[in-house]
Amino acid sequence: MLRRAITMPGASTSPLSPAIVVGETIYCSGQVGRDPATGTVPADIRAQTRHCIENLRAVLRQAGADLTDVAKCTVFLTRQEDFAAMNEVYAELFPEPRPARSTVVVAALARPGLVVEIEAIASVSR
Repeated sequence: MLRRAITMPGASTSPLSPAIVVGETIYCSGQVGRDPATGTVPADIRAQTRHCIENLRAVLRQAGADLTDVAKCTVFLTRQEDFAAMNEVYAELFPEPRPARSTVVVAALARPGLVVEIEAIASVSR
């Protein structure tokens, strides 16, 4: 089956694709809480979660989908105590019915200051 890479203007130089489309399924790389306009990472978990989801939405749109097309998310947190605040923003931004989800607490993320990362699997919109 043909694989198609999704690219984003100004994307990271990391050796990865922001998403890969296989058939009608979109596999999105983890999105972090970096503000795309400024390149900064806010300290606040709510702001980082909002940026994660907005960055995820941008990747999905580039692939021909949106948050309504997400079937499964995995959330990585570096602090268990941030779960409730992350969940508030997640519930605000993801429409019903919300995707299936796993949330995992990890020791660290790839860059200093990051406290949340969200990856997703979605379907291409019709």
